[in-house]
Amino acid sequence: MIPFLDMKPAYAELKTDLDGAYRRVMESGWYVLGKEVEAFEAEYAAFCGTRHCVGVGNGLEALELVLRAWDIGPGDEVIVPSNTYIATWLAVTAVGATVVPVEPTPAGPNIDPDRIAGALTPRTRAIMPVHLYGEPADMEAIMTLAGRHGVKVIEDVAQAQGARVRGRRTGALGHAGAHSFFPTKNIGAYGDGGAVTTDDAALAERLRVLRNYGSRVKYVNLERGVNSRLDELQAALLRVKLSRLDDWNERRRSLAARYTDRLAGVAGLGLPRAPQWAEPVWHLYVVRVLGGTARRAELIAALEKAGIGSLIHYPIPPHLQQAYADLGLPKGSFPLAETLAETVLSLPMGPHMKPEAVDEVATAVRAALS
Repeated sequence: MIPFLDMKPAYAELKTDLDGAYRRVMESGWYVLGKEVEAFEAEYAAFCGTRHCVGVGNGLEALELVLRAWDIGPGDEVIVPSNTYIATWLAVTAVGATVVPVEPTPAGPNIDPDRIAGALTPRTRAIMPVHLYGEPADMEAIMTLAGRHGVKVIEDVAQAQGARVRGRRTGALGHAGAHSFFPTKNIGAYGDGGAVTTDDAALAERLRVLRNYGSRVKYVNLERGVNSRLDELQAALLRVKLSRLDDWNERRRSLAARYTDRLAGVAGLGLPRAPQWAEPVWHLYVVRVLGGTARRAELIAALEKAGIGSLIHYPIPPHLQQAYADLGLPKGSFPLAETLAETVLSLPMGPHMKPEAVDEVATAVRAALS
């Protein structure tokens, strides 16, 4: 059996340090907004290369709270990818703003800067690129556009912790970066968690108020905030994992290179190709089955029969979800996103996957598509 992602080996590798972090928190008697969160925020900011990090409850709330901190709301537009997980859109509509979907580049999964330029209007307040599958978006082009038009940029870094664009880490490339520490991420907590990284001291300070009921001093509420706090236990466990993140990302890169080598030349299979200026962290290794949904279903069935897990990220684009039916965006509105939804397939990937398992998966894919 080759699972899509086996999470137990991470604990086995770090058991001593993780257990030590757990005991440290439990024995401290302090479980919310304490020294562990402060330490993780400082360490993660240093890792990303930003001045500030603010821990929050999860990745969706990280996105939403940044928009709230920028006073983005009804009447404002936020440019989002058409090809993304629905959380990106949910953050925008949660504050009452309007999503303006933009298609990906023809060669990759991420939002196309050229198309962003055509979607900007006087109502545009922010651009929200997603570093999908662990591959960075073209932040240099996006930031140039944003600077020209005076709009904010918030990176969705949920799948790309540690990735780089021309040597700089994701999360430090826009005006703010929103991070998810869901357990399956490259750096995952043992429960939910999230953070915002930024160089903007005023933004960081307002986020600290918003995440804590709108309060800076206990029982003194400056505005209508929320309860969205990274807890002490998750922060302590994340500190342990952070020390291994670069190493684990290197393992992912090695596995991705092996996949690309073993799957080269398979007819009807499109392989991921990262831009030369990007250093992906391969949160996912996503191929495209060019025969459409039926052919992809055959491959999934063949892999399952061989005991190999796979997943589709993502089978339904946000504009075709019932949650956004009110936008009136029918099938055909965003053909590139729709084509990706019909053809992509994520193969097993993780820092504890054995190289030999990659060979087995590749062999099974070749057999199924031959």
